[in-house]
Amino acid sequence: QVQLVESGGGLVQAGGSLRLSCAASGRTFSRYAMGWFRQGPGKEREFVAAISRLGGRTSYADSAKGRFTISRDAKNTVYLQMNSLKPEDTALYYCTAGDRDKLDAYEYNYSGQGTQVTVSS
Repeated sequence: QVQLVESGGGLVQAGGSLRLSCAASGRTFSRYAMGWFRQGPGKEREFVAAISRLGGRTSYADSAKGRFTISRDAKNTVYLQMNSLKPEDTALYYCTAGDRDKLDAYEYNYSGQGTQVTVSS
């Protein structure tokens, strides 16, 4: 089992940037592919980005391509750098961990509690 704790959310103006972090504890970090999902007001949870166990491969939702960057360190943290933020990026952002190192149809087995991102226009 792995525990995930997100941080870095907040209020930002449109066009601004935020960097989300997720600290993992428990089992060995490198055994998990990691990803970010988000859930906006009145919407279903949706995929944002994922990164492979060793960080060599990444996958992004169309809405995130060119603006967001997912990365991970060798220890226990995964990041989501978000640039050129838009009001429609407003959501609760969840850090996730998946047992399978498969990014084209990334699925997670564990999720954190989320960190709120609010983008004002």
